[in-house]
Amino acid sequence: MINEFEIKKQICEIGKRIYDKGMVASNDGNISVKINDNEFLCTPTGVSKGFMTPEFICKVDRDGKVIQANPGFKPSSEIKMHMRVYKERPDVNAVVHAHPMYATGFAIAGIPLTQPIMPEAVIALGCVPIAEYGTPSTEEIPDAVSKYLQSFDAVLLENHGALSFSDSLLSAYHKMESVEFYAKLLYISKQLGGPKELSDKQVQRLYEIRRQFGMKGKHPADLCPNAKDGKPSCHGCGGNCSHHSDADLVAEITRRVIEQLGK
Repeated sequence: MINEFEIKKQICEIGKRIYDKGMVASNDGNISVKINDNEFLCTPTGVSKGFMTPEFICKVDRDGKVIQANPGFKPSSEIKMHMRVYKERPDVNAVVHAHPMYATGFAIAGIPLTQPIMPEAVIALGCVPIAEYGTPSTEEIPDAVSKYLQSFDAVLLENHGALSFSDSLLSAYHKMESVEFYAKLLYISKQLGGPKELSDKQVQRLYEIRRQFGMKGKHPADLCPNAKDGKPSCHGCGGNCSHHSDADLVAEITRRVIEQLGK
């Protein structure tokens, strides 16, 4: 088992990566790692993520209260957002928040990353919704993010940035990298006259490949109510399936209520 000092070094390395890649500026962004159910390591507030050393890293409990922090350092002001992810996604062991240029541009423009334009993005991310705007350091952002935690492993934050989470720190970082690459490709293709999207049949085949690989995390391929019923799942629905008819929506809601009542 990796000791805490090694985890702190990993956090510093990932912080340097997101800084060097221009995913954060100045003191922006934050990173956290779950040690156990009540202990978490996180980056401090007011510090550039590109110049951290292990003694910068703070330890907090599940409520975000400080367990240990060296003089001059205190946990990120966004720790509430991280704690909400850990609370509602027990499978998550690391969270990365950054402001990657292209992805944040889409978040500011209010455009979710839902267009199926390349196989890797469809398999790895499915799509990336936008969580409604919330005031930083308040419960507004955790509340907004909460709506998407059971269907996705990455979300855009309206007028703010992006959030990714996974079962390891490296995987959470890779998801952030994938979100930015997806956003950049989508932006470029729009400048070239608009992307040629993959067909529904092609998307469904990619979803099936993901299921065959047994990939971890949350993804529309596994969570769409249609897929659960043995029907083709819908890309970008996030479990909401907003393009279904009203009758289908009512039927689905009724089914879920009955299931809950029977528990």
